[in-house]
Amino acid sequence: MAERLEDTYLGEATQQFRHLKEMADGAIAQVPAEDFFRTSDAESNSVALIVKHIAGNLRSRWTDFLTSDGEKPNRHRDQEFEATGHDSHAALLEQWEAGWSLVFETMGSLVPADLKKTVLIREGPHSVLKAIQRQLTHNAYHVGQIVFLAKQLRSADWKTLSIPRGKTEQFNAKMRERFRPSAREPRP
Repeated sequence: MAERLEDTYLGEATQQFRHLKEMADGAIAQVPAEDFFRTSDAESNSVALIVKHIAGNLRSRWTDFLTSDGEKPNRHRDQEFEATGHDSHAALLEQWEAGWSLVFETMGSLVPADLKKTVLIREGPHSVLKAIQRQLTHNAYHVGQIVFLAKQLRSADWKTLSIPRGKTEQFNAKMRERFRPSAREPRP
């Protein structure tokens, strides 16, 4: 019997959240502490402020995910884009990890029937599926910013997080070998 989409979606979405976190973690790890708060101008965000924003967003959205509005009254989104004296490299990474832990704990507790339930974000109704998709999109946007900034900060010292330049054909050949029909399980 073929699996239904509802039965596989939560695992696939969780895998995408893990991939986004791994990409961001790989980029953040390459940013020296002295560059973590660096901005290019007054209108730009640093890696630190993007980390702070994602952490605040995750905490707000994923705390009591099914039972309370995803925009918590104690969240102050505008302050997530302001560096304060309480914002240290270690403190922001601790908030980052706590936010992601909420995502993975909550995703692990959801069942396919939950996908059709309604949750609120800023009092607007969203199916759980839509709220998850919204979060994946939001995270992907900001993870891309973190990777971009980290790559700029590291320049020639950047260690790629994906296929290295000039190595696409090698990567594709490896993937073809890995997934060639004889390597796959026989089809029923």
